[in-house]
Amino acid sequence: MADLTVLHNPRCSTSRAALAAAEASGLNLEVRNYLKEPLDEAGWLAVIDVLDADPSELVRRDKTFDELGLSDDDVASADQVARVLAAHPALAQRPVLIRHDGVRERAIIGRPPAAVAPFLS
Repeated sequence: MADLTVLHNPRCSTSRAALAAAEASGLNLEVRNYLKEPLDEAGWLAVIDVLDADPSELVRRDKTFDELGLSDDDVASADQVARVLAAHPALAQRPVLIRHDGVRERAIIGRPPAAVAPFLS
């Protein structure tokens, strides 16, 4: 297993910057383009289980969110977030970094970009 998994969107400059920092860290790295290799509900629940944030923060409130007719009430619980992101992976915040240190896992949303370096060290 890799030391670090990056759920990455190569079209996002913040995600590209986090990936560059991760590559420079020397950690054994797994990169997963979550748009081409989407997580299922169980995968998102596993991320949420170790996330250092409220699960609803994983969901982007953007034009697509509005077009789907979603509201904050639709992503209020971990199960709802997992269901929405499994069905609509483009709504996931990016990047998401998951540390695997053999004892426990931790995950962060790599926004703001300044949050990435302390997580990697």
